[in-house]
Amino acid sequence: MSIDWGAFLLVAAVSLGAAAALVSLYAAGLRLLAIDGRPTAAVAGAYACFALCAVGVLFGIYLIVPTFH
Repeated sequence: MSIDWGAFLLVAAVSLGAAAALVSLYAAGLRLLAIDGRPTAAVAGAYACFALCAVGVLFGIYLIVPTFH
């Protein structure tokens, strides 16, 4: 039995990058909602960040669950 370390490192790097991107998008959405007065553009940007987070999570679930393929 041998481990393909290149593939392992690729999966680890992509997982780390995707997690960092999702957390950053969620944090940006929360920050936009925390603006005083809540301008319309800030609320729209926050909802866009949350929507992108949801798409990322759903895509991850799609990749993990074999029934969806």
